[in-house]
Amino acid sequence: MNPTLSELGPAFAALTARSETALERALPPANHGPGRLQQAMRYAALGNGKRLRPLLTYATGMLLQAPLPRLDAPAVAAELIHAYSLIHDDLPAMDDDDLRRGRPTCHVAFGEATAILAGDALQALAFDHLAHDTTLDVDAATRLCMLRTLATACGADGMAGGQALDLAATGGDLDLPALEHLHALKTGALIRACVRMGALAAAADDATLTTLDDYAAAFGLAFQIRDDLLDVEGATATLGKTAGKDLRQGKPTFPTLLGMDGAQRRLHEVTALALQALTPFGAKADLLRDLAHHAAARAR
Repeated sequence: MNPTLSELGPAFAALTARSETALERALPPANHGPGRLQQAMRYAALGNGKRLRPLLTYATGMLLQAPLPRLDAPAVAAELIHAYSLIHDDLPAMDDDDLRRGRPTCHVAFGEATAILAGDALQALAFDHLAHDTTLDVDAATRLCMLRTLATACGADGMAGGQALDLAATGGDLDLPALEHLHALKTGALIRACVRMGALAAAADDATLTTLDDYAAAFGLAFQIRDDLLDVEGATATLGKTAGKDLRQGKPTFPTLLGMDGAQRRLHEVTALALQALTPFGAKADLLRDLAHHAAARAR
C-alpha cells in the first residue's frame, strides 16, 4: 500500500492494490518491442505514485454503485495520462526537474528522446485501453463520452493549456482568479475527468454529474494549494521531488500571492466547498470525503 495513504484505512489499501494490478496488466511487458521504450513507460507509470486519480474514479463509481470491474479501465486510463504528464512536465523545456517520486526523472534515467516517446506512448495507451478494455461493460455512447472527457482534460482546455499558462506566467505575477484558472486546467482538469468517468460508469444523470463536478473542481484546487504549501514547507526527501523549486523558478504560487497563512485559509475554504458538494449523498460519499481531507492535509 502507498504509505502516503495509509491513514485512510483498508478500503483504500484494497483499491490502491487493485489499481496497481490493473495498471501492470495494461502496460506492455518490459521486453516487448523496442525494450528501452517499454522500460521507460513502466518506470514512469509503476513508480511510487499516490494513485490518487484512480482512487477518485473508484470512490465515485462505488458511491453510485458501479461494479468495480467496470471502473478499472477509466482508473487505469487516468493514471496513464497522469504518468505521461509527469514525464513531459519534468523535461528541460518544461519544469526542468531531475527528481520525481524519490528517484531520477524519466529523462534523466532514460534520456530525453526516450522520455518524450514514453510519454507519447503512455498517452496513446490510455485512450486505447479506455476504448477497447472488455471489463468496461458500458454502451458505445457512454464509452465515447468517457473518451471525450479524458481527451478534453488532456488538451488545450485542460492540462496542455494549463501548462502553457504556467510557462507564460513564470517570472511574472498573476491575480488569484488567474492563478486558480491556471490550476483548474493544469491540475484540476484530470481530477475532474476521473470523477466524471467514475460517475459515467454508473450512468449518473446530469444533476449528479454537475454536483460531483463541483466536488472535483474544489478538490483539484485544494490539492494544488497544498502542493504549493508543501513546496515551501516540505523537504525533498519527504516529497520525493525537489522542494523549493517553484520559488527559485519564479513561478506564481498561492503562498507567493496570498502568503502562507492566506494560502492555508484558501485551502480550508475550498476543502469546505468540496465537502459541501457531497452533502446530498450522505454517508455513502465518505470515501470521497476522506480523499478530500487527505488532499488538504497530505505530507507529500
